[in-house]
Amino acid sequence: MTTEQKNRISEMRKAGMSYAEIADRLCITKEAVRSYCRNHKITAESAKPETTLPVCPQCGMPVHQIAGRKKKRFCSVSCCQLWWNAHPDAVRQKALYHYTCAGCGKAFTAYGNSHRKYCSHECYIKDRYKENDAL
Repeated sequence: MTTEQKNRISEMRKAGMSYAEIADRLCITKEAVRSYCRNHKITAESAKPETTLPVCPQCGMPVHQIAGRKKKRFCSVSCCQLWWNAHPDAVRQKALYHYTCAGCGKAFTAYGNSHRKYCSHECYIKDRYKENDAL
């Protein structure tokens, strides 16, 4: 176990995370985390601070909130991008539309455009100028 992992274990445990959560974030075994915490007297009672900071879902570091601003979910922009790129299924797309292409007849989905008719620019060109092909 590296010194960086040891430091992160103590920070995450002090932030109130369980052994299993810490092990998952750092890709080490739960038993390694548990034994490190026991050897360094980081118990569940001493691990819970009076005010628990939220924890970044990507790296497990505490997220510091600024009073009067929107609550932050991630500790940094890079963690935010990494997490959303790894979890595309968690995106709540409210403006997702399902269509059938007027050019080729294939089914397709479009995000954010409720008036779309074609699946691609090529289908639009073929359908738009099909009269010229007959000449």
